[in-house]
Amino acid sequence: SLFNEHTRFVAICHASNVLGTVNPVKEIIAEAHAHDVPVLIDGAQAAPHLRIDVQDLDADFYAFSAHKMYGPAGVGVLYGKRKWLEMMPPYQGGGEMIESVSFEKTTYAELPYKFEAGTPDFIGIAALEKAIDYMTRLGVERIAAHEHELLEYTTRRMLEEIPGLKIYGTVPGKCGIISFLVDGEHHYDMGMLLDKLGIAVRTGHHCAQPLMQSLGIEGTVRASFAVYNTIEECDAFLSALKRVSEMLR
Repeated sequence: SLFNEHTRFVAICHASNVLGTVNPVKEIIAEAHAHDVPVLIDGAQAAPHLRIDVQDLDADFYAFSAHKMYGPAGVGVLYGKRKWLEMMPPYQGGGEMIESVSFEKTTYAELPYKFEAGTPDFIGIAALEKAIDYMTRLGVERIAAHEHELLEYTTRRMLEEIPGLKIYGTVPGKCGIISFLVDGEHHYDMGMLLDKLGIAVRTGHHCAQPLMQSLGIEGTVRASFAVYNTIEECDAFLSALKRVSEMLR
């Protein structure tokens, strides 16, 4: 219903970094293409947990970050369909992105080089390759299954053992994160006290203020699960959360 004659572009996340919801991006892309509108998918939260097939999705653009995939910060990937990349001008100039230069005109290099001005972060790129190899060896499906086990275990115990707990994001098939509040306690207070007990969580609006406004809250505490986490760590988190909840009450 949001499409009209002014719609030129659609950008949406594959998986929510707040709720964990995995959006039906394949269907959204098909709907957008029925209106002749290209789509960019932000896959930063999905790439660590899901097997991504940009051809099956028919995505025009797909982006993700290395540091979400056990790689270094400051490097990532932007996939784009050739027809769009050929139409787009370079966004910056530098070495290796030109074919020829004269005082009269400049001809840009072929794809992908026209978008790779200057010396790339080749160290970060090599590290990202190793991180992807690591995930491939483990198997993305096995990683997702392990995270789902931790998610289900922790969610069940939180709901059973923490009075006044509210979880935001309960759609089946969500990624391995739990955003929550406890009995009206401020998320910053909970996060600070959990940190003192050796538990790493994220607090705040998670770069999603419109979503927080829609939910009628200022922010949440968010616990995230990854392949390296264990049931014992979930137990430590739950023990600390109980203690913090009692302190704040």
